[in-house]
Amino acid sequence: MLGAAPKAGVPPPPPAGRRGRFHAPGDAATEPASMWPVLEGLLASVQRPARYVGGEHNQVVRPWSAAETRWLLCYPDTYEVGQPNQGIQLLYEVLAAQPTALAERAYAPWVDLEEVMREHGLPTFSLETHRPLWAFDVFAVTLPHELGHTNLLTLLDLGGVALHGEQRAPEDPIVLVGGHAAFNPEPLAPFVDAVALGDGEEVTVEIDAVVRAFKQRVYADGGAPTPADRDELLEQLARIPGVYVPALYAPAYHADGRLRRTVPVQPGVPPVVAKRTVQDLESVPLPRRQLVPLTETVHERFSVEIFRGCTRGCRFCQAGMITRPVRERRGDTIRELVEQGVADTGYGEVGLLSLSSADHSQILPLAKGLADTYAGTTTSLSLPSTRVDAFTLGLADELARNGRRTGLTFAPEAGSERMRAVINKQVSEEDLLRTAETAFAQGWRHLKLYFMVGLPTETDEDVLAIAELAVRVLRLARRHGKGNRLTLSVAGFVPKPHTPFQWAVQDPPEELRRKLSLIRHAIKEHRAITVRTNDPEDGVIEGLLARGDRRVAAVVERAWQLGARFDGWQEQPTLPLWRQALADTGLELDWYVARERDLDEALPWDHLDTGLERSWLWEDWLDAQQAQSLEDCRFTGCYDCGVCPGLDLTHDLGVQPPGGAGHG
Repeated sequence: MLGAAPKAGVPPPPPAGRRGRFHAPGDAATEPASMWPVLEGLLASVQRPARYVGGEHNQVVRPWSAAETRWLLCYPDTYEVGQPNQGIQLLYEVLAAQPTALAERAYAPWVDLEEVMREHGLPTFSLETHRPLWAFDVFAVTLPHELGHTNLLTLLDLGGVALHGEQRAPEDPIVLVGGHAAFNPEPLAPFVDAVALGDGEEVTVEIDAVVRAFKQRVYADGGAPTPADRDELLEQLARIPGVYVPALYAPAYHADGRLRRTVPVQPGVPPVVAKRTVQDLESVPLPRRQLVPLTETVHERFSVEIFRGCTRGCRFCQAGMITRPVRERRGDTIRELVEQGVADTGYGEVGLLSLSSADHSQILPLAKGLADTYAGTTTSLSLPSTRVDAFTLGLADELARNGRRTGLTFAPEAGSERMRAVINKQVSEEDLLRTAETAFAQGWRHLKLYFMVGLPTETDEDVLAIAELAVRVLRLARRHGKGNRLTLSVAGFVPKPHTPFQWAVQDPPEELRRKLSLIRHAIKEHRAITVRTNDPEDGVIEGLLARGDRRVAAVVERAWQLGARFDGWQEQPTLPLWRQALADTGLELDWYVARERDLDEALPWDHLDTGLERSWLWEDWLDAQQAQSLEDCRFTGCYDCGVCPGLDLTHDLGVQPPGGAGHG
């Protein structure tokens, strides 16, 4: 641990009358001052000061006074983690295309800078111009996972914005969240004003239009907003399809503590909020101008999303469930984006991104065409997410064409055939061994395999099967080189909302440690196998926040007050703080993580609709317990999950020309 995280404090308030005001273009007199003159002199005292400098290639700096709406896009983690995030980069370009909007970015300050900021009264600032958070109209935060919740509170508190929405001033920014973890926003309900569910490219433009119209009306002729005006703005946002405003809903509970329902508290508010779906990725051919960092980040590559959604039906996978249906980008569009992006950014690696990139219907000709384009150069291709059964010899040849063979990563998820049927991972041991043989024969030297322990119905035999499978793969590797090696990454399973496993029990940390020790003991004689695990205690926090109801918000706030920051970072072990927060708020951890739900119990996210029928999820949960699997519905009959009705497509494959039917 790098030292205790600073406890919550209240930075100096922003100047009266200068927060979020609409100013006519050309009115520079009331622009908020940049924090850079003060910040620059303080950066020498913190780790990695380049995190906070800005100035990247393709950064967009629009004159403050020329904008009618001003957005601060945020990833609630450090710059090196958040900068490559595709969601932030896409929305940055979407807003840059709006002539009246301004978009800048912010990331969570590490604990050393937070301490410095509190000492010197510096607010949360934007990376582009280092202007304060309180000066923006919308503070839009991407929540890729639950372990950034306390960082969100830090950013608000430092930024001079009240933590609780009901306490915010009329001119304060609208606090908007989105991303996968926003599909259960109830543990953050008191702290956020609005939630954007699903794809963000279209709904962001609609939110921007509502905020702009609101400002033009309220600030006309020198006016100022009132609390009633802010309430009206929230009601207007709630009318946008896909936008959930927590303050307009209230949970009700049974006497035994179980949730009864979550319902609107005023007329005109939809009882169920459905996610937004961009039905044609060709309509948003982004990124065009990807931001290039000036310092090291976790991923350094030019990335293109080649398709969105997944229908493989892995029962643990929230991302696959909530992003249905499949929508592929056309091959010519992908090639155009890649060629422009590589020329513009100078990156030496191209990442073809999706939940399972090798499942693109045209992946082989696409990879071959790009490999032809960059033959003889130092530019390499990568598929960061690849299914074992979709990786072929032909694809391996194209990925390794220029001689660069970086490590390959696959995710069997479970060691035994029975467990893979339980989780609906349609991968056989034969698939994995064939793929490993192909990879090592083609010159790859390192293979990483992802597994989980703590899955529903799991036995010790299933856990030991992970080690047994790893040893078989290592034997194949050694046939092609004594230096070949294998890494097992084994994580504890955390049940997630909107999946068939949302009703499941989560294993406690001590049980996960026991299972991990079984694996380590079974492979201890094989030094070429490295085992990497996350801290099982991190999963406790994640599980609490993933399936928590609105009462858990008090725990989030108390943990933050006690100093919780960067939950999930090894340098910041915070579980003791969370246990103290639970004790202080009178909530029981086991109620949320160690209790199996039944069909009759309302879930905190039941009023948020991903398109998946609750009855279908329950039937799939029952099938899982019987180890019954389902095939991919792109290639078999429809299973009536509920997603496609109401959309203008089923599964949009990249084989049709633009303007075609687009249905798989």
